[in-house]
Amino acid sequence: MVEDAVPGAGGEGWSGRTAEPGFWRQVVEQLSTALMVVDPAGRILALNPAAERLLGRAAAAMRGKDAHELLHRATDGGTLPRERCLLLRSLAEGAAARGEGDRYLRGDGRLVTISWSASPLTDGGFFKGMVVLFTDITGDRSARRERAAYTSALEDLNERLTLVAEITDVLGQTLETDEALARLCRLLVPRLADWAAVDLRTGSGQVHRVAVTGPAGRDAGLESGRKRLPETGEAASSPLVQVLNGGDPVLQNERDEAETAAPPASPLAAVHSDFLRTVHATSAITVPLGAKRQITGALTLVRTDPAHPFDTEDLEVVSDIGRRVGLVIDNARRFGRQRAVAEAMQRNLLAPLPQPGRLRLAARYQPAPAGSQVGGDWYDAFELKDGTLALVIGDVVGHDLTAAAGMAQLHGILRALAWDHTGPPGAVVDRLDDAMPAITTVPMATLVLARVEGHPHTGPWTLRWTSAGHPPPLLLTPGGHARYLEAGQGLVLGAPMVTGTGRPNAAQPLPPGSTLLLYTDGLIEIPGSDLDTGLDRLRRHALTLAQAPLDTLCDQLLARMPPGSTDDVALLAMRLPTP
Repeated sequence: MVEDAVPGAGGEGWSGRTAEPGFWRQVVEQLSTALMVVDPAGRILALNPAAERLLGRAAAAMRGKDAHELLHRATDGGTLPRERCLLLRSLAEGAAARGEGDRYLRGDGRLVTISWSASPLTDGGFFKGMVVLFTDITGDRSARRERAAYTSALEDLNERLTLVAEITDVLGQTLETDEALARLCRLLVPRLADWAAVDLRTGSGQVHRVAVTGPAGRDAGLESGRKRLPETGEAASSPLVQVLNGGDPVLQNERDEAETAAPPASPLAAVHSDFLRTVHATSAITVPLGAKRQITGALTLVRTDPAHPFDTEDLEVVSDIGRRVGLVIDNARRFGRQRAVAEAMQRNLLAPLPQPGRLRLAARYQPAPAGSQVGGDWYDAFELKDGTLALVIGDVVGHDLTAAAGMAQLHGILRALAWDHTGPPGAVVDRLDDAMPAITTVPMATLVLARVEGHPHTGPWTLRWTSAGHPPPLLLTPGGHARYLEAGQGLVLGAPMVTGTGRPNAAQPLPPGSTLLLYTDGLIEIPGSDLDTGLDRLRRHALTLAQAPLDTLCDQLLARMPPGSTDDVALLAMRLPTP
């Protein structure tokens, strides 16, 4: 029947055995791919055995039937409108077509998903219908769905792991608690949650909601005041109280209405319940920050779309994040305590400044910005045994308590060595360099030691100094002039010295009304900027402020520093009287 139904199926144009009677019938009947021939109206003219097997129907029962009405179905098994049938459209246009995902109805009532291609049949230039080849891809689509689901799961897992890695990396870049929490919330919202809230425990046994971040960023209006932490067991239905009292992480979905249904048993539970209601939470996770032995607070994440609730995998990821954040906060608090001790040590060791005669002195110490470590910068000014004024500015290598302690050691030793010494400053610093490895823990340091020689009331005055690898003093003189005193430069303390060579000394007359500035590198070195730029900036600002009172000069020089500094600053200024 197939051969009779297909125009031109007699084998003309072929030679040899392919032209034998019945050859094309054998080809079609033995073809493993289902084949169907339809006329221009879409009625079935012929089918091969593979089509009968795929459709579960006999060819005789289908011949003459409308192929679309008999076979084509929508996803739900209902009749598919004819205008949505691509095969009918190709018949109307007399053009080849192909499709994938159509569903055909088998004789047993099952739907099979097919992939098909259709080619027009012509005879003498007249359109006679279409030959349709189709295959069952039901299993293939199922496999593709499984592969897609597996791929999606892998991508989701990769996204979660990437998020945890990013959080670990970003939080490791700061030791300042507020900045760490701000960075955390920016990473979590909106990538993992619609809202995030952080509650921290304080040393006084209270809890403070320190950060709430939503779709529009931080929401200070939802941050509570301090609330006392309930005793263990109180407000057991509150996930926040449970977690802060050592309980396991909690996953809540809309069906978990215990907390919102029962009246809160403590002010803390009430704050948390109000927060969830206010942001219209449909799913929430609350996890501890830190480990059970050291819980520093709690992290709560909220989703507001009921179609995308948190699941147990989210709970595991957020719990891991909570442990990591807890460690960062604990480290930040430890660092803060150490920093406070170092700052107190430095400030207490910076002795009050003398005011010899008509000479005026002012000094400032500015700790490094929050999140940076305290350094070993210091200044000193004291009168020697012979009445000469000594000026010191120094910087111990390092940024921790060890550097601060090293600064204290050098401070005391230098005073003792300089007290009764009347020679050049370089000799004193040579002795300090020799003694440093034996009686201090300082590996390396820079400093400037200067003597201001002259009568403290009448002058004239001369500055004699030596520099151990320190930035040069800046001298401002009447008439709007400023220059760096770059002479007297020697190696840093702790560097190997050539045997038999002493440290260089330099001298400079100091005109009446001039101002001398000694400073540490934190005033001129800003990340991303070179040293020459920093020196030029200081010189410009100092000239602008040259006529200002000495205290104003010091305050304004610190205030005009560009942002980005990560170092502490020591500044010592001296002004000579005018005639």
